Amino acid sequence: MQPRWKILIVVSVAVFMASLDVFIVNIAFPELARDFGETDVAALSWVLNGYAIVFAALLVPLGRLADRIGRRRVFLAGLGVFMAGSALSGAAPSVETLVAARVLQAVGAAALLPTSLALLLPEFDASERAAAIGIWAAVGGIAAAAGPVAGGVLVEGSWRLVFLVNLPIGAAAALYGARVLRETRDESARSPDWIGTAVLAGAIGALALGLVKAPDWGWGGDATLAAFAGAAAGLAWFWTRSGRHPAPVVDRSMLQVRSFAMANVAAVLFSAAFATMLLAGVLFMTGVWGDSVLRAGLQIAPGPIMAAVFAARAGKAANRVGQRLLAGAGSAVFALGGAWWLWQLDAAAGYAGGMLPGMLLTGVGVGLTLPSLASAAASSLPPTRFATGSAVLSMSRQLGMVLGVAVLVAILGSDPTDFDGGWALMVVAASLASVAALAIGPVRVAVPAPAAPAAEATT
Repeated sequence: MQPRWKILIVVSVAVFMASLDVFIVNIAFPELARDFGETDVAALSWVLNGYAIVFAALLVPLGRLADRIGRRRVFLAGLGVFMAGSALSGAAPSVETLVAARVLQAVGAAALLPTSLALLLPEFDASERAAAIGIWAAVGGIAAAAGPVAGGVLVEGSWRLVFLVNLPIGAAAALYGARVLRETRDESARSPDWIGTAVLAGAIGALALGLVKAPDWGWGGDATLAAFAGAAAGLAWFWTRSGRHPAPVVDRSMLQVRSFAMANVAAVLFSAAFATMLLAGVLFMTGVWGDSVLRAGLQIAPGPIMAAVFAARAGKAANRVGQRLLAGAGSAVFALGGAWWLWQLDAAAGYAGGMLPGMLLTGVGVGLTLPSLASAAASSLPPTRFATGSAVLSMSRQLGMVLGVAVLVAILGSDPTDFDGGWALMVVAASLASVAALAIGPVRVAVPAPAAPAAEATT
């Protein structure tokens, strides 16, 4: 096998592992609650949000750091950190230690994602690059489809296996990667803005804290208002700093491009709807219907499968109908899935007539929307900034997932049986995402992926 295909295998396995972890942990949520003494949803939400916040904040800075000190070095270090976080998660004796271990996992994942692409791009000629990146990008879709079922099977043994399964996979990737990966770096790359990174993470964390604790503290309580005020002040300071720092987490000049800015707005809103769907679906089936985690995973699986099928078709259709129309239509279809659940789903509803139609609709929506937004964001920028734009879009998606989980927790905190509020949140967020997507405006012909020079690939 030629070295470049070996490198593709290594980076794809790492991306698969990091992507799979997101879906598996959602499936394990009910077992975590039972094992930790019926811990409330607000506390457990940090198992998801702690990971997403740190992952979002570190994506761009760790990409820039890899440019400076070596992408192979940061990739292998990221694998090690992710495996250490996985081991600690699997052994966690409390929710607090599990959240801390998940934060460590997020640091590793944030190092893996940008460096994997940066290591891949220089190995392929321009004629082969689209195919290689297509395989790399498809790995996330495969992980999404496999996640619910794999999570259900593993949780049947123990929720700890959800994290420990990463150890043999990661060890194999690390050993193989140490042999086949070649070091690359960009000596001219600037040092990332670590202060801005910390402030962004703190501000988003304060916002999520205010939302999830508001039912307990009171929406007008001093602690809630202090959390929201801290978040607003932190975000304002971060925005100001981003305009002054030579290597900011978010380059404000990119957001002056309307199509790129609206693609990110749509990504935040759609990801909020997606995170709501995934967590609320698991909690509804296991809590209201009393299904096992394995059965819930199997019942969720048709959605990711539809997403994978339609994602492949969306890439081909984007050149004909345009990314904004596909993303707008996909978000609208996703909203229809939430509306179906709002109309039909209750304790007495059956799976085939209640949950399944909405799951299929949301799967189609995900498949049409996410690739189209990624293509629109990249196509809105010069070729040398494709990778930078993709990293910012990934950050926007993670921040949207934080908001979706936090608002859902606030809804369930006020009334743990109010899943109608969760479905309504899906409808509203996805509908607004559709409007934002349609406002993207015309962009250049779709690009298959951020095929940037190696120096730009991690930023």
